Amino acid sequence: MGTGAEHTVKAFDQDIGELRGLISQMGGLAEQAIHDAMKALARGDTELAKEVREKDKAIDAIEAEVERLAVRVIALRAPMADDLREVVAALKIGGVIERIGDYAKNIAKRVPLIHSDGSERIEVVSILPTMARMASDMVRDVLDAFSARDAAAAEDVWRSDTALDDFYDSIFRTLVTFMIENPQTISQVSHLLFVAKNIERIGDHATNVAEMVYFAATGSTLADRTESDA
Repeated sequence: MGTGAEHTVKAFDQDIGELRGLISQMGGLAEQAIHDAMKALARGDTELAKEVREKDKAIDAIEAEVERLAVRVIALRAPMADDLREVVAALKIGGVIERIGDYAKNIAKRVPLIHSDGSERIEVVSILPTMARMASDMVRDVLDAFSARDAAAAEDVWRSDTALDDFYDSIFRTLVTFMIENPQTISQVSHLLFVAKNIERIGDHATNVAEMVYFAATGSTLADRTESDA
């Protein structure tokens, strides 16, 4: 391999390292946003909720940087096969994490609405943080899988979405039953249902990332794999 080719490979490796670092940074901010939004919800902390909303701009800024870098790498390095899949995955994953940050922001927006009327805290709120931790763990695990190019770990996250969906269905039924039995809580519970749906969507997006990671690492899709298991 000539010096020019070696330089290109080294430059590409540096670019990929930078992309992974940006994705990891975004993921950390998104995980923190989920954690803080749920803490604000549990405590009725409107100041913390406001911080979550304001910090979402940082996630958006990094996503724009990921997009610029990925497009530059594709244009200048002309990566092939495995390398191209990884760059495209990083580009797509950046967009998904940005949306996950939006879901955390949406939860934070509901905090003042849920606690605005001075009503007593609805005890069923205590179920939601457990669901949120499940979703946040999925986000962390799938981004670790991306960093390590670990297809098996990505598949584990993809399969774990069923448990989160079951949790959501259970919470949905619990909240609706509570609302029917306590009509004065309809406004609060409707906001809590919105929060639960946002958490469920975070899990859905983590599974989308898992599919991207699996494809980037293997060149095949998880759908192909599940069909071969059938």
